[in-house]
Amino acid sequence: MPDFREKPVLSGESVVLRPVIADDAADMLEVLVADGDVLRLTGSHGTLSPDDLEPMREWYGSRAEHHDRLDLAVVDRATGRYVGEVVLNELDPNNNSCSFRIALGAQGQDRGFGTEATRLVLRYAFERVGLHRISLEVYAFNPRARRVYEKVGFRHEGVLRDALLWEGERFDAHVMSILAPEWAEHRGNPEAASQETLEETA
Repeated sequence: MPDFREKPVLSGESVVLRPVIADDAADMLEVLVADGDVLRLTGSHGTLSPDDLEPMREWYGSRAEHHDRLDLAVVDRATGRYVGEVVLNELDPNNNSCSFRIALGAQGQDRGFGTEATRLVLRYAFERVGLHRISLEVYAFNPRARRVYEKVGFRHEGVLRDALLWEGERFDAHVMSILAPEWAEHRGNPEAASQETLEETA
């Protein structure tokens, strides 16, 4: 059965994904506090303060012990700076499936980091772990994230109506997924794969 016992380092052109450590807690707290929009985009209720640092350190420091999830820090390859995280969680080994989420602070946005980090972790999940299905939820007010997910091959499945209550307003969540056969066909770049098919049949 698949698991996340291995905690890999995944290297791309612009980012490196590595297992989170306790010291990442301070950086993550800074990312979340400095950019309040991250909390809204991830639907994370509550407030954060410096008092949360020690519980967060304990949380990040214990991630290596958990074989049912994979928490990786997203690091800017050029500077070595932590800019966010990607997570595979809610593992269902009987059905070879799990959930995916990503959170990037302002310094990791609009630079292609999210697209590359997502492709890296999907490749690992499908080709090394052997998963069949990876799903996510993205809120209706976050079309930028949805475009990234579509770009790497996630497909829209349905809508969870009024899934999030944020500051008195309710928002839908869009459910998306990608399957192993789809990944094998385009390896995270469906547009290029479609173009190649068109050229071959022309």
